[in-house]
Amino acid sequence: MHKTLAPRLIPALMAIAFAGGAHASGFQLLGEQSATNLGNAGAGSAAAAENASTIFYNPAGMTELGRGNVSAGLVAVKTSFQFTNGSSNAPGFNGGGDGGDGGGWGFVPNAYGSWQVAKDWFVGLGISAPFGLKTEYNDNWIGSAHSNSFDIKTINLNPSVAWRANEWLSLGAGINWQKIDATYERSAGVGLAANLTCPTVIPPAGPAAGRNVNAACQSDAKLEMDDDAWGWNIGALFKPAAQTKIGLSYRSAISYTATGNIAVTGPASAAPGVSSDISAKIKLPDTAILSVVQGIGDKWEVLGDISWTGWSSIPYVDINRTSGALNGQTAQKLNTQFDDAWRFALGANYKLNDAWKLRFGIAYDQTPVPNAEQRLVSLPDNDRTWFSAGFTWKPAKNMALDVGAAYLYLSNTPINNNEAGKGLVNGNYDSYAFILGSQFSMSF
Repeated sequence: MHKTLAPRLIPALMAIAFAGGAHASGFQLLGEQSATNLGNAGAGSAAAAENASTIFYNPAGMTELGRGNVSAGLVAVKTSFQFTNGSSNAPGFNGGGDGGDGGGWGFVPNAYGSWQVAKDWFVGLGISAPFGLKTEYNDNWIGSAHSNSFDIKTINLNPSVAWRANEWLSLGAGINWQKIDATYERSAGVGLAANLTCPTVIPPAGPAAGRNVNAACQSDAKLEMDDDAWGWNIGALFKPAAQTKIGLSYRSAISYTATGNIAVTGPASAAPGVSSDISAKIKLPDTAILSVVQGIGDKWEVLGDISWTGWSSIPYVDINRTSGALNGQTAQKLNTQFDDAWRFALGANYKLNDAWKLRFGIAYDQTPVPNAEQRLVSLPDNDRTWFSAGFTWKPAKNMALDVGAAYLYLSNTPINNNEAGKGLVNGNYDSYAFILGSQFSMSF
């Protein structure tokens, strides 16, 4: 029965992964790949190796799992991005309102399986969603020319192998097939492309009720792109003492050339070539993790984690037209100017008895967004602090249920983005995120 579990989970998890995205530092989902890890705010992620989810964080950890282990879970993320206007100047939308809450719900599934195939050799498969983002605003808001909605989803298949070199050193490696799917919607203009005279409209209801909005001649653009690509990951697990584990892991960058189309509706759709095929190159960042787990007596464990993500791989994203009258021109430019980012986490576990373990954690997660001028309404990201807790319950010796929760506090987030042709969005975001996950694991 266990041998068929992972194949049966693959299509179901792929369907869930593409049903919704979630927002983390930048748009990376590092702490959301395991509810076990979530309860410790990500601390000890590359060293703990408590179940098969170690395949994502450090494949060398499979040597800690015995003959076999399967693990599957789902993490739900609730984000909130409330914009308050300052001195925005967006032609055609200055009466359009603040956009409502740009956040929402996202779901991050995962499934892992690890099997011992020889005395010191282990193989595994991980299914995860390492990057995701979803923001969505009310129509005709003041930032509509920048973005009405932005949705990035990924799914990652990660076959892995681990080798126990000796009692204190294990090594692991994996290859990654990853698929990305992106949808971006914004207002493309208020009759400007067709030189139309647009009447002033005063909506009777909705977020813009009673305000002047030039919506009658509004044109909208929807961009859809996807691609798949390959990457790799490696890891090492050191056990210098009986209660000490040190993990080191690295996941490579993955380069895409995503293709798709842009569809323009409204008056501007009559202009030649505005709807066309498109292409964009994007290099999702690499990540390195250093983790430590230190046991203290029979009851306590202290966990630490330092991770680095190479977000500077995305200085900008040019979306270029590849067909039609405007072939070769840039349809859209996302000027991110991302910086590399660090994450620091500290956690603790307390073993109540053989059946129950309590988890706690705190983390500081640095944003890759450099300043208010580069902050995008599609990614109103900022530094955040994680406050996490969770538990492990073992109803039987070979079974474990993990539940974890985290509250992410984001400091006041200013934006002062003035893009040519889109106008100035100036103001502040009041943001937070709440994460809840569960994980079921079984050894055999």
